[in-house]
Amino acid sequence: MSPSTSPSIPPADVEGLRQHVAGPVLTPQDDGYETETAAYNLATPIRPDVVVGAQDADDVVAAVAWAAAHHVPLGVQATGHGADVPMQGGLLISTARLQECTVDPQSRTARVGAGVRWRSVLEASVPHGLVGLSGSTTDVGVVGYTLGGGLPVLGRTFGFAADHVRSFEVVTPDGRRRAVDAAHEPELFGLLRGGKGNLGVVTAMEFELLPLDGLYGGAVFYPGAHAREVLTAWSGWTADLPETVSTSIALLRLPAMDIVPEPLRDRFVVHLRYACTAPAEEAERLLAPMRALPDAVMDTVGPMSYRDVDAIHMDPPVPIPYRETGRLLEDVDDDAVDALLAQAGPDTDCPLALIEIRLLGGALSRAAEGTTDLVAGRDGRYVIGLVGLTVPPHGDRVQAAIGDVLTALDGHVSERTLVNFLGSVDGDEAFSRAWSSDAGSRLRAAKDTYDPENLLRFQHAVRP
Repeated sequence: MSPSTSPSIPPADVEGLRQHVAGPVLTPQDDGYETETAAYNLATPIRPDVVVGAQDADDVVAAVAWAAAHHVPLGVQATGHGADVPMQGGLLISTARLQECTVDPQSRTARVGAGVRWRSVLEASVPHGLVGLSGSTTDVGVVGYTLGGGLPVLGRTFGFAADHVRSFEVVTPDGRRRAVDAAHEPELFGLLRGGKGNLGVVTAMEFELLPLDGLYGGAVFYPGAHAREVLTAWSGWTADLPETVSTSIALLRLPAMDIVPEPLRDRFVVHLRYACTAPAEEAERLLAPMRALPDAVMDTVGPMSYRDVDAIHMDPPVPIPYRETGRLLEDVDDDAVDALLAQAGPDTDCPLALIEIRLLGGALSRAAEGTTDLVAGRDGRYVIGLVGLTVPPHGDRVQAAIGDVLTALDGHVSERTLVNFLGSVDGDEAFSRAWSSDAGSRLRAAKDTYDPENLLRFQHAVRP
């Protein structure tokens, strides 16, 4: 059986599955199949032989047990934001209906089902002065993002989202439902933090919320013609920023669409993203060197509610077709800037819509004492992400352009990356970029224990 296919499943077996779950069980011939399997990345075909829309954790247990008994490979999807690798055949478990979301202001914790998006958590927590560590968009699912470590907008201040998990409820490939935390099955608990979906199907998660009195953040956009000046200034500026500041910089080729603010439409711009937890006066002072750069096209930075955190990165609010990948970046010196702009600057025909460099370090570099997590990127200085839309007229050049940029940055980029930045990759060797050799060995050994048949083989999966 290849990593991406499964044998044909007899209709009688599918009917048997229907008898054991409350949610819909759909095959490609059934109404609702396309909606149930749809991913955020429209360029990634998700075509399982059968999909289960789990109503609750009992449905997940039944679906996993059925897959194990019939030797059918498993995939898992909630919001579809992590669906960067095609799925052909097998059983897909959709956890989108697991919508439990409870915030406890006294204990500063939240408990969420596997289908909950960050937006729901923030709507419940921000009125209490508490936030969860969401990433660049609150449309992403909390659980899948956190299993990959979870790089937050406020990461330099508070660390990775996975650092704040209290417990998981997970169904392992043997069909067992387990409640794991630092005291109960601590090795599995640690491996789930950063090991992505390799060892089981998480149905619920409890995590810490962080107190946040205020946020000073937003975006500054500069003309593409000033890209070299802005990138050079940003590199120097990030050299000694305090941990209260999290920031990234992006080269954007923006379309002439209504979802793009009018001053930015059909333009190449440089997008500074800024989030600071210091008091507003101090946050403004820290940003001043970047604001001193001339000719800003738009500046939205100021005091803001964390409910509006999506306004910092401005990720697309609707599903799109794209290819992406990322790598840890060692420096953004003059040579790196020259190499990047030679391949993807405003005077090139590079088809990539976004090239982003995020500053790491600060709290992101510190694992909790005694932790056994697999979170990657703690030793990184920056991470670079590259995204291209696979639409005419340049969609067929996107993958080559990603390779060209990374080749140009040879000597500056690492082979390593964060698992949530792996993106559209193929093969075990590519997946290994997300973990050190020691972490990868631990993960593969755990696959031998929890998933020796390699049922969980789709998306960013390692083999036993």
